[in-house]
Amino acid sequence: MHGKFALELHDITRTYHLGETKVSALRGITMHVKKGDFISIMGPSGSGKSTLLHILGCLDTPTSGKRYVDGHDTSRMDDNEVAWIRGTKIGFVFQQYNLFPRFTALENVTFPMWLTGKEAEATAQRAEALLELVGLSHRKYHRSNELSGGERQRVAIARALSNDPAYILADEPTGNLDSKTGAEILDLLLSIREEKNVALIMVTHDKDIGKKAEKHIKTKDGLIVK
Repeated sequence: MHGKFALELHDITRTYHLGETKVSALRGITMHVKKGDFISIMGPSGSGKSTLLHILGCLDTPTSGKRYVDGHDTSRMDDNEVAWIRGTKIGFVFQQYNLFPRFTALENVTFPMWLTGKEAEATAQRAEALLELVGLSHRKYHRSNELSGGERQRVAIARALSNDPAYILADEPTGNLDSKTGAEILDLLLSIREEKNVALIMVTHDKDIGKKAEKHIKTKDGLIVK
């Protein structure tokens, strides 16, 4: 087991077949992410960025190569085992929030812990603590469709932390927010990353956000060029 890194990709390729046409979306990606890293991923449409995002999030399976998540070799796992890795080792923050609209903030944060079979009392306590961490304890009983965009993203960040992930994968997390709220969300992610020593991998088109990252990855034609 590899235990040094939150994430490792070794010579990852991903090939799609569209009829008789073979499309090489990723052509030998290698990267290492340590706990506490802040990495930005940027690149134009069609550069392989979205495919890389899906590989990083265990939402897609590499055609070849090795992927280790918190030391676990996912190439040796079946679909259920990969789903367990995805649910317990990776925290997701999406541009569209992806909350359950009829769930309260507390229920949205608790839900990933329910899926892993944790006891109800422990999950409720952790969810309340996480909502306090993101400054939303006063809104915990509000449904997500009663919250502002910035508040929804705070709930999403709390949910991403619910199972103590090895890394947070943030896909354009400020894309739907005004500049002031977006800056607040970015500051929150960075403070949590420092406090929890969790790696933060952020896919973004915003060059100002990209500049704040300690490591920069730029994709082009299915390769990392920077």
